[in-house]
Amino acid sequence: MSDQDQLIYVLYDQDCPMCTFQMKLLTWLDWFNQLSFLPLNDPLATKKVPTLTRDQLIEAIHCITPENKVFKAARCLRYIGMRVPALLPMGIFLYIPGVIWVAEKIYMVVSR
Repeated sequence: MSDQDQLIYVLYDQDCPMCTFQMKLLTWLDWFNQLSFLPLNDPLATKKVPTLTRDQLIEAIHCITPENKVFKAARCLRYIGMRVPALLPMGIFLYIPGVIWVAEKIYMVVSR
C-alpha cells in the first residue's frame, strides 16, 4: 500500500471562515502528515465521496478513512483526534458515552 492510500482525507468548505480556521489548526497539529486537506471546490473531493451531495458536504467537515469510511462533524473530529497525537485527549474525551451526541448537537449549532 502506498503512503497516499494511508492518508485521511479531510473535506471542508473553503468559503467558510470557521472551516478554513479548523484546517489551518489541523495542518499545524498534523505532525506526522497523516491528513490530506481537500477543499470542496477540488474535483477530487467529489470523486472521493460520490454518494454525498455538495449541500451535504457543506453542512460539516468530513473525513474519509484509508478504509473509505466517511465521518462528519464531531465524529470526524473524534476520528482525527485518535490519530493526531496533539488531539488525542479530545479524541478520548469524545469516546466517553454520551459525549459524542452532545458534541454533534453543539457542532451543528456552531457550524451554522
